Amino acid sequence: MAEIPTHMRAVRVGGRGMDAVRIETIPVPEVGPDDILCRVDATGVCTSNLKLIAQGSDHSLLGGWDLEKYPVILGEEGSLTVVDVGSAVEDVHVGERYAVQPAVDVAPMTNIERYRNAGDGMHKTVVGYTLDGMLAEYFLVPKEVRAGDCLVRLPDPDLAHFEVTLAEPISCVHKSQEKHVHLYKESPSAPREARMGILRGGTCVVIGAGTMGRLQVEMAMRQVPRNMIVCAKPGEATDLLKATLVPKAERLGISMVIATPQDWMEALHRIAPSGADDVIVAIGSREVQQEAMKHVAFAGVMNLFGGLRRGDHELTLDSLDVHYREVSIVGTSGGDPWDMRATLDILAAGEIDSQNYVVGVGNLEHARELLISMASQKMNGRVILYPHATIPDFMRTTTWTREDERRLLAGEPLSDIVG
Repeated sequence: MAEIPTHMRAVRVGGRGMDAVRIETIPVPEVGPDDILCRVDATGVCTSNLKLIAQGSDHSLLGGWDLEKYPVILGEEGSLTVVDVGSAVEDVHVGERYAVQPAVDVAPMTNIERYRNAGDGMHKTVVGYTLDGMLAEYFLVPKEVRAGDCLVRLPDPDLAHFEVTLAEPISCVHKSQEKHVHLYKESPSAPREARMGILRGGTCVVIGAGTMGRLQVEMAMRQVPRNMIVCAKPGEATDLLKATLVPKAERLGISMVIATPQDWMEALHRIAPSGADDVIVAIGSREVQQEAMKHVAFAGVMNLFGGLRRGDHELTLDSLDVHYREVSIVGTSGGDPWDMRATLDILAAGEIDSQNYVVGVGNLEHARELLISMASQKMNGRVILYPHATIPDFMRTTTWTREDERRLLAGEPLSDIVG
């Protein structure tokens, strides 16, 4: 294990707006008796960072924390290797690899004086918000993360760093689909059996084919529905679907139709006239969510995955659909430690082709320009940053594999794979 330096590079936000985002050299955190220090081998830049940057100290998850007075390190996603542990730590060892579930269902335990009313009434803390995040070269595991069982050991040491980094957004999809519950009966007099997930052998509709929409599609394919209809606007997202998920659906025996926003309902009526057993709306549109509710089959599930802006978030519900047609409406916000563990197992088993979701590779020095770019244009994939790698220029890619990552970290040329 290499010697730990005294200082590190980190991406911090110290107020409101992009001018408050700085890439700085700061001391590596000191390790106390109960502490765990990790090297950040890879990290990601999430669009949720944009909301925190735009709202600054007014963000609801900060609980009154003053960012100008107490800047925080951004970063909710990362692949970690333990490099030092305190004398009182017995269950974590140097060299082990971990992921972190960033949404921690634990009240503030440290720096409580920085919260409004000393954190009274708070039941949740978040890595990359008031708990320093992983857009840094090193990460001192917050006490809240340990208390919330959110430090997750990898099930497979061969998982690539980029796969572990992608586990956080994928875990959100995992949780959302576990909210789908279908009741099975072998006969009219048999007891009901509840099963989580998309209805096996049924019809599933996913509206939206951005990064999270495509992950919803691929996660749903694990349950092998008979039919899948994916609503996507013509363009890059549709091309990605055709190149990656349509061939996979064919191998699994799933009939997949890619339809435009104007014709997905016609396609559904042709395939399943009574409606879809599962409808997942992976875009934040009130009008789309309202319309999609009309196309759920008897005892089907409607998943409002895409979040709506406050002030434009109210939908009209026909209670007769719930009462007489037994339709369920579900929604989620982030995953929990179980979802992270389950997702890592899914990735280790190769059930999600994670290499298809990486569209760019860089290091911490590219973080600020990436955030600026993400604020003005949508990316059809995720960006992976390697804090300890020398990468002079940000690299755009169409795919990113374990071998590509190995070559990068070994300092080998990558000109043949960079798009």
